[in-house]
Amino acid sequence: MTTVTRFAPSPTGRLHVGNIRTALINWLAARREGGRFLLRMDDTDAERSTEAFAQAVRDDLRWLGLVPDGEERQSDRGGAYDGRFEGLAQAGRVYPCYESPEELELKRKVQLGRGLPPVYDRAALALGDADRAALEAEGRRPHWRFRLDHAAPIGWVDGIRGEQRFDPALLSDPVVRRADGSWLYLLPSVIDDIDMGVTLVVRGEDHVTNTALQLQMFDALDAPAPAFARAALLTGGDGKLSKRLGALGCDDFRGMGIEPVALLALLGRIGTSDPVEPMADVAPLVASFDLGRFGRAPARFDLDELAALNARVLHMLPYADVADRLPDGMGESGWAAIRPNIATLAEAADWWRIVTGPLDRAAEDPGAGDPADADFLAVAAEALEAVTFDAEAWKRWTGVLKAQTGRGGKTLFLPLRRALTGRDHGPDMGLLLPLIGRDAALARLRGDG
Repeated sequence: MTTVTRFAPSPTGRLHVGNIRTALINWLAARREGGRFLLRMDDTDAERSTEAFAQAVRDDLRWLGLVPDGEERQSDRGGAYDGRFEGLAQAGRVYPCYESPEELELKRKVQLGRGLPPVYDRAALALGDADRAALEAEGRRPHWRFRLDHAAPIGWVDGIRGEQRFDPALLSDPVVRRADGSWLYLLPSVIDDIDMGVTLVVRGEDHVTNTALQLQMFDALDAPAPAFARAALLTGGDGKLSKRLGALGCDDFRGMGIEPVALLALLGRIGTSDPVEPMADVAPLVASFDLGRFGRAPARFDLDELAALNARVLHMLPYADVADRLPDGMGESGWAAIRPNIATLAEAADWWRIVTGPLDRAAEDPGAGDPADADFLAVAAEALEAVTFDAEAWKRWTGVLKAQTGRGGKTLFLPLRRALTGRDHGPDMGLLLPLIGRDAALARLRGDG
């Protein structure tokens, strides 16, 4: 059977890091088996769903490289829902209820006060045709609940959490349709999974109870249920559930200079038995993906760990992967020189400005206040004019200076680096010097560049 997974966001806001992890796991599960990854817009909330948010979801998935193999919108599928709903109504598996929200809340408080679970009492099932007609004559319109089969214990083997069991008698019959005719999440999702041929559903562990309810809906619709896996929720770097994680999205990560592959490398491995490792593409994630490697403990998402991983990822990326985002004029040799010293790609532009000049001389000039270094730089300029200027120029030049001046180590290299870059640390000078060029280097040694 072909593996078919789906990611089903509501286009009522931007994707956050938890959504991204859910999308990634579903994408990996499909790619690992050569299957299909589908996008379903759960846009039945007409007041809050917007096309702008739907497009933002598509854009974010494209930036991440998690491009779906197909898309469905729940707002286009009303006919499919109505048809299945009518069949369930005729079979007595959905039924109308007339309690107001205030009445339901009062019932809930009474049950809790008596130490009972707040389960709907099915009072609506006792209403006759005349009762319902009288309520509707008062202006009440029913919401609809799915009738759970209390005689059919619910059980399944979750792909992450293992064996799960629920007693349906301890669960409320879930509301599936509002009084205004609009749909809640549970039933349309089941109908979509049937029609889309979904074979695996991965969501957060907060949906475990929903899975129990939906399994009876699949059975009531005489359709096989997909496999389910409920992943542990993300926690912040401090190990606690964080509201901030619910706000962090792709725009934030782009603003931080995070590479998509770095974000995926972290989200694809945290909460599993596999190590978090830098990678230039997601092929290792696909190859190693196994739901059995995911643990039940909360997955710790740490921004500091992400930043460190991002730097390591950048140091692996080939020129072709970043060429269209590098500063004008920066070629493969420039990338090779600068890559080991950046934590975000934006820093490449800072180093390229140092290469192309002129240097920012707002700070004190190299050698100022130290006559010995000033004299050394003058000697260095004369020596640079005489050496062959090629890929080995730095090695040849510093060798000459060491022999001429007797300097070595920091006293030799630091004044040269400061004069040529204005920095105490940075990329390999053997790689930078050919990029700077002889004329620019001489001007900098003499304080003119």
